[in-house]
Amino acid sequence: MEAQAQGLLETEPLQGRDEDTVASADFSSMLSEEEREELKAELVQLEDEITTLRQVLSAKERHLVEIKQKLGMNLMNELKQNFSRSWHDMQTSTAYKKTHETLSHAGQKATAAFSNVGTAISKKFGDMRNSPTFKSFEERVETTVTSLKTKVGGANHGGGSFEEVLSSTAHASAQSSGGGSRRAEEEELQC
Repeated sequence: MEAQAQGLLETEPLQGRDEDTVASADFSSMLSEEEREELKAELVQLEDEITTLRQVLSAKERHLVEIKQKLGMNLMNELKQNFSRSWHDMQTSTAYKKTHETLSHAGQKATAAFSNVGTAISKKFGDMRNSPTFKSFEERVETTVTSLKTKVGGANHGGGSFEEVLSSTAHASAQSSGGGSRRAEEEELQC
């Protein structure tokens, strides 16, 4: 009894011995002679049809290759077409559209966040420029530039904006590095 229960509970696929058992079963004894002849005729007919279909398929495949060669289509072109078709199919898929919408929305949020950060930084620089520390630094630079101008021989003793002061400082240092002595000589010649 245990052997029968074990055989009923087996979940493995048919083993070689089981296949042999099924193949050796004689189903022909259940068929009449007339049914057997009909099945043999049908078998021969199916085998002939399969052979014919294989020949037709082979001929069609050769014809396909010839047409592709005449059109200049090669494996690379076919791969490109398949890739393009696959890419198009993927882009039209629901999953791609949802992902694209999600990423687009995330990109818009990121752009807005970066814009807000840029605005905040701009505001902080503006606040910093109006701070007493920066004003004090600006005044020190102006006095340094003014003293440099007087040493180099500049005529403008006025303050000016921070940008003007910086550009005049750069101009003054360029003159003092090489062109200052030449300018002094030119001024002496004009006098």
